[in-house]
This record gives sequence, C-alpha cells and structure tokens, in this order.
Amino acid sequence: MEVSFSKEIESLRLGDGDTFHGEGILAITKALLQSGVAYIGGYQGAPVSHLLDVMVQAKDYMDELGVHVEACSNEASAAAMLGASIHYPLRGAVTWKSIVGTNVAADALSNLSSPGVMGGALIVVGEDYGEGASVIQERTHA
Repeated sequence: MEVSFSKEIESLRLGDGDTFHGEGILAITKALLQSGVAYIGGYQGAPVSHLLDVMVQAKDYMDELGVHVEACSNEASAAAMLGASIHYPLRGAVTWKSIVGTNVAADALSNLSSPGVMGGALIVVGEDYGEGASVIQERTHA
C-alpha cells in the first residue's frame, strides 16, 4: 500500500495569517517553500526522505510554485544539484543520511565550497542512530 501525504500537502498551501500544524519534517518543508527555494532534491535512502516523498507527491503544487523536485540516486548527485546555486541566484535544498551520506557527497561538496554559492544551499541531514540504527556511528555530533 502506497503512503499518501495528500492531507499534509494541503497544509503546505497555508498562507499569511493561517496557522500551520504539522510534524517536524513537514514544518521544514513548509519553511523551505516560504524561503523561496527554486529546487529540492535528495537521496531517498535517508532517514528524512519523507521530505522528498511529500515534494514528489505535491508535484502539481511544486509546478505552481516553479520549484524543481528531483529524487537523486545517491548523496553525490544530490550535492551536485546544489551546483546550480554557484553561478545563479537560486536557493536550493537537498537531504541525505548523516555521516555516510556526507562522505558520499564529499567531492561535490568540495566543488561547492571552493567558489561558494551565489544563491543559497541548504543540506537537511538525517540522523540514523538508536535501537533501530543501521550504523551506530551515524551521529553527526562527532
């Protein structure tokens, strides 16, 4: 059975004076849209991948806003998306899994950090630790 985020997607349309109620990642998604992101991408294996799931299911609304949404094959391709913000005044955001994902994205991140970005680049990092963790050393606090 496919998970539907249709109710959550409707809350993304709330505007000035409306009260937003939603869980953390949905609040981050709403904040990204309000900040004027031009594109959002991410690796779907991340603990915060439902940010991307919501965006993919909200394709019609993303098209209305002119926001490009891309499901990436890995963290390196997600980080490479942020390259659009190097030479253009575009804000972008991507998401991936904590330490391991950042290691996979290292080359693309180096490419971003050398020239810097003209627009804006945000990385939403998902933690994967605790009882159900796939790798206990996944904490970004280190």
